[in-house]
Amino acid sequence: MMNSFEAMEDSQTSEWMTQLESAPVSRSEMNILVMDYLITEGYRDAADSFMKEAGVESSIDLDTMSERIKIREAMNEGKVDQVTEMINDFDPELLDMKPMLYFHIQQQKLIEFIRANKMEEALTFAQRELAPHGEEHPEILPELERCMALFAFPHPESSPFGDLMKPSHKHLVAGELNAAILESQNEQTTTKLHSIMRILLWAQDQLTQNKVSFPKMDDISSGVISNTL
Repeated sequence: MMNSFEAMEDSQTSEWMTQLESAPVSRSEMNILVMDYLITEGYRDAADSFMKEAGVESSIDLDTMSERIKIREAMNEGKVDQVTEMINDFDPELLDMKPMLYFHIQQQKLIEFIRANKMEEALTFAQRELAPHGEEHPEILPELERCMALFAFPHPESSPFGDLMKPSHKHLVAGELNAAILESQNEQTTTKLHSIMRILLWAQDQLTQNKVSFPKMDDISSGVISNTL
């Protein structure tokens, strides 16, 4: 049987959800968020289709996305030499201005050598390219050590550092590249949707720290909100 405190919680949750569901969010505002996400993340074809289907305007000329998309796709495919060449053609100073990005690209090249079981080439590359970079930038040493630890395992994919061998690691570097190119073009580097999610998480954290009862969105990916305060 529900006690008075539980009844009050249920009433407050219901009121909160009613206000949330009645918040005015227009279709056009949602379309703008979707379009912004597609453009920022580099999904040109999807952005073009969505622009036609939803009747929403793009904030940029979609043709200007082509080079950025090619660079990102090449990184996702592990074509690191091609990525470096395209970046230098696109902006010769970009990698000089972003030493951590340059390291991550070189790190990915080492990983691709290891993936192809070209261990001698991998070791030579690590000694010639990555080791000096670590001396110049001590902050990358922990990452460099994790990468070098792959040499100690006959099957690096199943080692404690196997996450470096997964496609998701290439995607992270591709995302970093994408953001760097956007920054060089004086464009926003994160989507409006991502910014909204960060504000939501911050607000929920502030309410929790101040011991305020509220229906919390426990799973951002699904949008599920807890039913109790």
